[in-house]
Amino acid sequence: MTWTAPDVVPTETLVGGHERPMLQSWLDFHRQTLLAKCGGLDAEQLATRPVPPSTLSLLGLVRHLTEVERGWFRVSAAGEELPPVYASEAEPDADFDDLDTLSADRVFAAFHTELAAADTAVADLPLDHVFHIPWHPDDYTLRWVYLHMIEEYARHNGHADLLRESIDGRTGR
Repeated sequence: MTWTAPDVVPTETLVGGHERPMLQSWLDFHRQTLLAKCGGLDAEQLATRPVPPSTLSLLGLVRHLTEVERGWFRVSAAGEELPPVYASEAEPDADFDDLDTLSADRVFAAFHTELAAADTAVADLPLDHVFHIPWHPDDYTLRWVYLHMIEEYARHNGHADLLRESIDGRTGR
């Protein structure tokens, strides 16, 4: 049987209130939007790279954002010592390139696991929590990570929208 991504309807974002819940609602909205772009597609469609010469696929975007969630929230902000999910020094773009290494259901399970772990890792950190990453001269705050992740998802959701339309013509949420 071919695995099919479930349909997801993104929740609405908060329009007022405290900053942290508003940031979280926008991040969750974009996380769910990515999943919505994948909804109803089988594993082969998810791995399709429909816009040559680009190697982007919906499954690659899910793998990439799994990697980015871990890197910014857990490793950088929370200081957890974890290996990358897909990439390695030998294959830094494995999240996009090595789509045959895991089934689609395992990719989505890893994505959901990483989202929960990322949220838990920073739940008790204030938005003004400051951290440093060795390869960059500036310090960062958790607030910056939330804003960056919202931007990262928004950009990649634009890619996902074009990929999905190229696969089956579906547009919108």
